[in-house]
Amino acid sequence: MSKTKDARPAVQLIDIVFPGDTNHHGTLFGGVALAQMDKVAFLAASRHGRAPFVTASSQKIDFAAPAQEGDLVEVTGHLVRVGTSSLDVEVELVAEAPVSGERRLCTRGRFTLVARKGPTTKLPLPAMFECAPIEQSSVLRLAEMVFPGQTNHYGTLYGGDALRMMGKAAFIAATRHTREVLVMASSDRIDFVAPIREGDMVELVAEVKMTGRSSVRVAVEIWSEDLLSGVRVHAATAAFTFVAVNEMGTSKTIRARHE
Repeated sequence: MSKTKDARPAVQLIDIVFPGDTNHHGTLFGGVALAQMDKVAFLAASRHGRAPFVTASSQKIDFAAPAQEGDLVEVTGHLVRVGTSSLDVEVELVAEAPVSGERRLCTRGRFTLVARKGPTTKLPLPAMFECAPIEQSSVLRLAEMVFPGQTNHYGTLYGGDALRMMGKAAFIAATRHTREVLVMASSDRIDFVAPIREGDMVELVAEVKMTGRSSVRVAVEIWSEDLLSGVRVHAATAAFTFVAVNEMGTSKTIRARHE
């Protein structure tokens, strides 16, 4: 199927490898990596087709390098084929050492997803868009998904889970900006302006607003997106302050970066 001239950015999820995600070697479980890749493939497919998708298959996936405990993992998915009711998404998982910035491709795979037929499913699927590359900039954008276990009895995202997502996005943005070991010093004013519903895609937008002698301040926005309608809503805004620390846990001066 031919491509249109329009371009959409690829879907990107960035996470941190915590101890509960690792095996006895201190590296990311393959199953956890596959779950993250499948989530990104689902989000990319849903954003394109605006239909209820299910994963049909994945092609051979080779693990070329491990992701270590404490690494950032950047999972990016973009469309490579669109048919009448199915599509393929190619997904890459790259590990990044948070302080040195060293990056390595860990794994790459292709996932096939199929749109479930129903009264609201419009087929054939839209023609494939050319995915615009995700450019490195001072503004960090990353995607998440709201699952049932994260919602209250109203079917909306818990405030605590929203704060966790925003805090993680702020930490990643601050760490990439300073390449220092950081701890959260405070969370400033937080405004929740609209609910985020179960099944929504969440886009977090984090931007470093100030860098001091030993601290960095990051502003974060949450946007929710209904994956079937494409309607986007600004849901929350927050600001976080992080402090650079040394091996003893005391504050240190942030090194000047030379781009």
